[in-house]
Amino acid sequence: MTDVPRILDHRGQPMADQPKPRHRALAGGGRMTAYDAADYGGEHMEAWRPALWSQDIALNPFRDTIVARARDLARNDGWASGAVTRLLDNAIGASFRPIAKPDHRALAAYTANSRFDPIWAEEYARWANGVYRSWAHDETGKWCDASRRFLMSTIYGVGFRHLLIDNDAVAIMGWKPDRIAPGMARYATCVRLMNPDQLSNPQNRFDTEEIRGGCQVDGEDVTVGYHFRKAHIGDWWAGPDTVTWEYVPRETAWGRPMVVHHFEPTQAGQHRGGDGIFTAVLERARMLFKYDKAELDAALINAIFAAIAESPFDHELMAEALGEGDATSVNAYQNGRADFHQDRKIEVGGVRVTQMYPGEKLEFLQPQRPNPNFGIFEKAVLRNMAMAVGSGASQVSGDYSDVNFSSLRAEINEIWKTVTRRRANFGSYFANPIRICLLEEAHDLDDPPMPKGGEVPDFIEFRQAFGRAAWLGPGKGWVDPVAEKQGAVLGMDAGLSTLEHEAAEHAGEDFEDILDQRAIEVRAFKDRGLEVPTWANMNAAPPAANGTPASNGAKKPEAA
Repeated sequence: MTDVPRILDHRGQPMADQPKPRHRALAGGGRMTAYDAADYGGEHMEAWRPALWSQDIALNPFRDTIVARARDLARNDGWASGAVTRLLDNAIGASFRPIAKPDHRALAAYTANSRFDPIWAEEYARWANGVYRSWAHDETGKWCDASRRFLMSTIYGVGFRHLLIDNDAVAIMGWKPDRIAPGMARYATCVRLMNPDQLSNPQNRFDTEEIRGGCQVDGEDVTVGYHFRKAHIGDWWAGPDTVTWEYVPRETAWGRPMVVHHFEPTQAGQHRGGDGIFTAVLERARMLFKYDKAELDAALINAIFAAIAESPFDHELMAEALGEGDATSVNAYQNGRADFHQDRKIEVGGVRVTQMYPGEKLEFLQPQRPNPNFGIFEKAVLRNMAMAVGSGASQVSGDYSDVNFSSLRAEINEIWKTVTRRRANFGSYFANPIRICLLEEAHDLDDPPMPKGGEVPDFIEFRQAFGRAAWLGPGKGWVDPVAEKQGAVLGMDAGLSTLEHEAAEHAGEDFEDILDQRAIEVRAFKDRGLEVPTWANMNAAPPAANGTPASNGAKKPEAA
């Protein structure tokens, strides 16, 4: 027998003669790493070998497939459609709007003009808010939309829906001076919301160092422009435009945005989206969709077929027993059964008693649907979906039967962090660049309030200071209105909160609009000779802890 060659170590000793290492990571058993997460030998980890890809390489080649499936799910699955609608209503709603907050401190510091103060900032903010309202909410002309179909609130809503499902919100800034005329548009600035599918590499080529998913990239990894298909690939009537691309620079020479593009990156170096909120749970959500349909089909069949009448004979044996052996005999037997049941309608106390034809047996079907475990499985999958989309399980399912005040309040607080983050990012990256384009034109055409005397900088030079704003959407609402409003009042009285914060957080309103409306209502009471209510009596003592007005010497409101 030939000796088997032996491997020697650095001391010249055969490896097999060395003592086994004591360290668990080197002791065999299929694991040769210090971390279970890096193990390639164990039965649970051996086949799990994902590639280490950049996000562009991992996503862009498969973007269209992922987005098409996510959209199909959102169109046809009630759970997914409801999840998108809830997130959209909470973050954007019907009144997504800016509250101008010009950075007067930055302007004063850069220009050495102390007249850029809070008083000027308040005056300028009212002017800027008015400019935006007149442009964004022109219900008759809709000049803010390049296609003149929608107001800005709807444009933002559709853009945010694209962001949730596609992880891309894209708009091209238009300039149409021919629309400016009496009774028509006041400003030439307008917005064309784009379908993110049209942002793609010309001729559908693979990504290169210069073009990634339709984004033109320079040598410093800056996106400098975008390639748009002139018509959507699904527009069969568009003909040549579906295979023609148009290049649009990111901005003008002086920095005015020409394309506004927003997505939420998951890795550094990512240039566009495509991985929306359903990407991580797309397979599970599709399985639940199919399971729902299967259970519904089975339950429907159980409901239609309540019982089966069995005969002891098959067709051939029945024909032989009746003597003729042909179809006529079979038909005669079946007709006899029908006549038997038609003539014998026996009832006892108003309830019919079934009498069977000789040889028949009636077998009742036992309903097996829905499966007893179906509800548990459905709830588990919906919780998984809720975590992925950033919503609560009860909000996704619409089932609040197993929650109480504390758990619901905790759930809403956690959801609200995600809602406010998405709203703030959408406002900063998508909505405010659009608004700043409008302000740039308004500064040029109108006469914005500026400090008298001292240096007044050009808008383009300090566009971010002039264009600073907070974006308001729907309020969080109340779970227990009395207790939570009392807490809000205590927070303001203790200096831990402000009316601006509470009005925006819970009501989704601008606090100045609330104060203006309260002044109108107080004046209306006085003009009519009515007693001013307690909430309007500024000399009254604050409410007691139980919410009732205190009676510690508060003056009685005087009627006008």
